[in-house]
Amino acid sequence: MAALDGLTPAEKAELVCSLSALLCADCEQDVSEDNLKAVIAASGNKVDAFWMPVFASTVEKAGGIEPFCKPPGSGGGGGGGGGGGGGGAAPAEAAPAEKEEEEEVDMGGGMDMFGGEEGGGGGGGDY
Repeated sequence: MAALDGLTPAEKAELVCSLSALLCADCEQDVSEDNLKAVIAASGNKVDAFWMPVFASTVEKAGGIEPFCKPPGSGGGGGGGGGGGGGGAAPAEAAPAEKEEEEEVDMGGGMDMFGGEEGGGGGGGDY
């Protein structure tokens, strides 16, 4: 694959292990060392032996693969403040904001942009 040519060996190993972990989870299998090793071998890839236990234990400690898989549209959002004091309480969940209907305002009639009657010359003075 030409897209993987620019990766370092460590980056490629991380990618292979990550995709293998996702495949295990998608097939409803444990993300274990043995399962990762089997998927990696079946894919024709090779990674150093220390990568499988690292990924397996990380997924186990996180309580599964779900914390690593955010739903679409949840990313990004710029950095923001950062100078906060770091309080101890978790933020309360915000209630969904009710969408307010905007009133339509009749802007027609009355005056033109220069203060004269609409359609008129606005005084016709010298400029």
